[in-house]
Amino acid sequence: MAVVAAARWPLLRLTGSRVMSSMTIFDRSAKLRQRERAANNPEVEVFDYVKDEVGYRLADRVFDIKRQFKHVVDLGCGRGYVSQHISADNVAKLTMCEMSPSILKQAKGPEDGVEVERLVIDEEGPLPFQDVDLVVSSLSLHWVNDLPGTFERVMKCLKPDGAFLGCLFGGDTLFELRCSLQLASLERSGGIAPHVSPMAHVRDVGSLLTRAGFVMQTVDTDEIKIGYPSMIELMIDLQGMAENNAAINRVAHLPRDNILAAASIYKELYGDEKGVPATFQVIYFLGWKPDPSQPKPLERGSGEVSIKDLYRLDEIVKEIHKKDRTE
Repeated sequence: MAVVAAARWPLLRLTGSRVMSSMTIFDRSAKLRQRERAANNPEVEVFDYVKDEVGYRLADRVFDIKRQFKHVVDLGCGRGYVSQHISADNVAKLTMCEMSPSILKQAKGPEDGVEVERLVIDEEGPLPFQDVDLVVSSLSLHWVNDLPGTFERVMKCLKPDGAFLGCLFGGDTLFELRCSLQLASLERSGGIAPHVSPMAHVRDVGSLLTRAGFVMQTVDTDEIKIGYPSMIELMIDLQGMAENNAAINRVAHLPRDNILAAASIYKELYGDEKGVPATFQVIYFLGWKPDPSQPKPLERGSGEVSIKDLYRLDEIVKEIHKKDRTE
């Protein structure tokens, strides 16, 4: 039932000089059922705390881009974790896309005068947009099988100098739960069952942006640590978030003995008298579609200051200013 990083995300594999997309890793129909089940929970808002926080942080990065956006697409909008923070000050039209119809109905949109459109769209499917100024995606893409294809489709729907801003759970997400389940499976079952799902690493996201053709890339990570009374409450909350396991080769049933053993191991290895921690690693990324108006690096060899002289940088700057004044 856990969403964790058991191994490096097998997004890309090399065949000669060609880069090929990987095999199917996730059961998208199962993920849809999980999201629909979570949306029909009367207490669905109780489990929004992680995605609400990350959505707020991602929306803050939208505000850091000082320009007016005519059309913004929120891909995998969930319950409006980013969309609810969008403002008419810099966005004219917002299209909210989500694979789960029930979640899309519940999604919170902007409160002010932004034109809002809602579409049921799978992140793995075609994107029916053109000349989009900005595509945002918050904690949705880590369940996509063909991430290279999704990044390329986003690139095609952006206008020149358009931006792709998003985040997804990274490889160190819930490492405590992963290790505990693995040790419990070894002890009780004599092997490791696939109760965990692979996630992307920072280097994978950078490679994906480069392969899709994005320039001026930025990739960084953040960690959110949350305390729980025990591992059981963590697993219940993961199910409420619709972040339970959807790997194609997952084991449908986790024996009760394994759960109790994993909870004890979790408490012993990571817990204290207050409870147990859970780590959520979030990878943020930003890439731009190429455009002639964008800044370009200077030609190789055009530098006027040697790296060996960096220790006297202040002196060099003063000399340059003095030279400019005399000229």
